[in-house]
Amino acid sequence: MSDMQFPELKNSLKKIFSNLPGWRSNRKIVVIESDDWGSIRMPSKEIYNRCLQSGYPLDKSTYERYDSLLSKDDLELLFELLLSFRDKNGNHPTITANCLVANPDFERIRLNKFQDYYFELITETFKRYPKHEDNFRIWRHAMQNGIFHPQFHAREHLNVSLFMDALQKGDEDAHYAFKNEMPGIIPKGTEFKGNFYVESTRFRSEKDKAEKLKILLNGLDIFEKLFGYKSMTITPPNYIWSPDFNKPVVDKGIKIFQGVRMYFEPIANNSFKNHSIRMGEINKLGQTYLTRNVLFEPTEYKSVIKDPVDRCLSDMSSAFRVNKPSIISSHRINYVGYIDEVNRDSTLKMLNQILKKSLRRWPEIEFMTSDQLGKIILDEKK
Repeated sequence: MSDMQFPELKNSLKKIFSNLPGWRSNRKIVVIESDDWGSIRMPSKEIYNRCLQSGYPLDKSTYERYDSLLSKDDLELLFELLLSFRDKNGNHPTITANCLVANPDFERIRLNKFQDYYFELITETFKRYPKHEDNFRIWRHAMQNGIFHPQFHAREHLNVSLFMDALQKGDEDAHYAFKNEMPGIIPKGTEFKGNFYVESTRFRSEKDKAEKLKILLNGLDIFEKLFGYKSMTITPPNYIWSPDFNKPVVDKGIKIFQGVRMYFEPIANNSFKNHSIRMGEINKLGQTYLTRNVLFEPTEYKSVIKDPVDRCLSDMSSAFRVNKPSIISSHRINYVGYIDEVNRDSTLKMLNQILKKSLRRWPEIEFMTSDQLGKIILDEKK
């Protein structure tokens, strides 16, 4: 065996072993889970350049560099691609779109001199962006075509208490972000550690914890009003979650958790307790967990993964080899062309290759949403 072959074999075995624990199925199920739909991030290319000129290191973060609301063109190109494929049952590949239902209402907060927090629904946010006014109608049409299926992520991708506290204390960086209608920012002049303001479920006290839960439950109610049905699943933002939230959200209809093989519970001293999760695990409230085991994140990992298509297909092969569904992690950022069209176009080209090659290699593939897969697991374990 050559030196080149050994690392590849080692990596393949590692992926197979990581898939071994938990629920299995002989069916070749494919789910595409995509977070952050509806949330603002970078408002425009002009603001991005302005931030760089002002000394903010946003070029060090792919999310600050590329992520934004998808424009009308972005949505139509993605949905046109999905409609061109079908599985053996005649179903199109479906994006399980984990949605934020609100964003900060910057104008009302400013008029109130930062004393209270206000939010606006995503339908209002779309109207304020120049190429997005028709977005919700396009979402609705894609839902009817079975290629776009909203589920709940959070009310907004913003740690409300952290952001408001910084604004009320006159924090220069927070006010710069606010002025440019951004949900926080990477601080100037410090070692890069990311934008902590987007960690919406992270809390730092029992009072803050109660407020985070209140916001979550309010968001679930808004989701139902916006889409006309309860979300059956939730994806905790940044995989930050307290088990104490499980009972309140199950009462709102949450039966399934999406995410990775570990989530992080905030504890004292501003640190976390790690919780490991197995595919199809059932908690004491009867909720189940789905774990993402296939990576298609070409934007975030462009400097690390040389061939995202090959990586995605390899991950799928490893999952199917041990009778596991392929749950593909593919955040919204990958499909955004509003800031940089090359980002969107390159991703769509790769997604097209993945769908073509996977259907050719595994013609028995079944495309599903996260809640459809979760319901199969729950029904089987009754």
